Amino acid sequence: MADRLTHIITRSGDDGTTGLADGSRVSKTSARITAIGSVDELNSLLGLLLTESLPDAIRTDLLSTQHELFELGGALAFPEHGQFPSQAVARLDELTARYNAALPPLKEFILPGGTRAAALSHVARATARRAERDVAALSQQELISSKLLPYLNRLSDWLFVLARTINLEAEQAETGWERQH
Repeated sequence: MADRLTHIITRSGDDGTTGLADGSRVSKTSARITAIGSVDELNSLLGLLLTESLPDAIRTDLLSTQHELFELGGALAFPEHGQFPSQAVARLDELTARYNAALPPLKEFILPGGTRAAALSHVARATARRAERDVAALSQQELISSKLLPYLNRLSDWLFVLARTINLEAEQAETGWERQH
């Protein structure tokens, strides 16, 4: 594989613009760059979650998700030609169903927390929801792949179930929400 990123400092963004994969330049405040940034932040957060002690199966699933998020970011970076694998949504559906089947049913809302790894999964879930909102905002302005929003929607669902799974495996009780007023 050839060296693709040999120049990290290019100075080309000093004017408040950034380059897309097709060579075009856009404002760093554009909806497209906001969406790409949110997806990048989510992927970085999954990297942080992977620094925790996790079962191998969860690590494998998180790494696959990180690769898919890179592909999703690539689809956003190619305004007219971005592709995203259709099987990625099905993979998340399968993961969510499999993980959820081992969990006790929810009787009430739960507070984000528990172990550090579960709390990080909850933060990743909330970040996925923001990325979904940012991609939805972009989709109202420009054409994007129809697979991106369903993927981010399913990903936030899986990250919620993952947080519960991590707490269950650590024998960490979930804290139910209690109305204060």
